[in-house]
Amino acid sequence: MSQDRPGPTQAQMQQMAEAVVRGLPEKFRQQMGEIVMRVEDFATVEQLESVELTSKWELTGLYEGVALTERSVWESHRMPARIWLFREPLIAEWRDTGVRMDDLVRHVVIHEAGHHFGFSDDDMHWLEDNAD
Repeated sequence: MSQDRPGPTQAQMQQMAEAVVRGLPEKFRQQMGEIVMRVEDFATVEQLESVELTSKWELTGLYEGVALTERSVWESHRMPARIWLFREPLIAEWRDTGVRMDDLVRHVVIHEAGHHFGFSDDDMHWLEDNAD
């Protein structure tokens, strides 16, 4: 049972997340080249506040950046967009639900990537359904 097994390390979760990106349809994968993907144990207080959450256990992933649909050709020197995965809340969800860890990571990465593309929830579901 997943309760007895240790969760993945940050490095292992990073590898899972990078595998998700490699499995995206080519046209999306090309547009994600600039995104920095990071795994941390928990979100910072500032990250939690940015999505109006108070508990560090509530946030499994976060997109920080400007969606492609909202960018201007006049912008310059922008920090690269980031997708954050928060390891401890993901491990807690894995233990609580029994959903495979790679499926949880896949869901969170695709959801956060959807924000990068300016997708609606329906578009995010389509992308998740069409990723390897």
